[in-house]
Amino acid sequence: MPRIAKGAIPSPNIWNTPQVYELENRAVDPDGAANAAMRALRSWDGATVLDIGCGTGYHLPTFAADAAKVIGVEPHGDLVTLARRRCAGLPSVEIHAATAQDLPLPDASVDVAVARWAYFFGPGCEPGLRELSRVVRRGGAAFVIDLDATRGAFGGWFQRTVPTYSAKAVEAFWDLHGWQRQRLDLRMAFSRRAELEAVLRIEFTPEVAAQAIAETPGLELPYPNVLRWRSF
Repeated sequence: MPRIAKGAIPSPNIWNTPQVYELENRAVDPDGAANAAMRALRSWDGATVLDIGCGTGYHLPTFAADAAKVIGVEPHGDLVTLARRRCAGLPSVEIHAATAQDLPLPDASVDVAVARWAYFFGPGCEPGLRELSRVVRRGGAAFVIDLDATRGAFGGWFQRTVPTYSAKAVEAFWDLHGWQRQRLDLRMAFSRRAELEAVLRIEFTPEVAAQAIAETPGLELPYPNVLRWRSF
């Protein structure tokens, strides 16, 4: 059994199929729009960057190219092992097995915090947001990137897969906590049809995945997201 940090909420895609999720990471946002949007609001050049829910560490080398220090936090022990292996040659990167609500970091030690596809549900994330307020220093910023379930076919497929999800309640939660938002019109671009289909199968129920595959010709599909942020 994998080692799981206490209090972690399971992620049904990357936890169960990290190899397929790697294909998804490679396909998402080939234009770099998400990173560009974040950097326009708060650059991480020479900064300390925290990646919350870093998974296998896919984004850590990108941060490390410009940041002074990069910290990955991931509750799934097997994914932590893969992330450490990926970043073994990067001395500025450290990776911890921990949860968002119990960050193993000192107060006011982070300039930029990023949680990518890790805060979908809004209500219930309050302990993690309190930890952000503790570890992000004055002048820093925190970013949350999530799927926008109100837009496009992808949003519709997600809502059919998670019918209890309330986009209205999620937006009300972030508004209440003083976060701002910006649309991100991302896309996924695959090199092989089989990879696209495999990714859709780990994101949705079998019935919804079959519909998504049938409705998606070719190797690309729109991936509507939202960027949320707060300055400290």
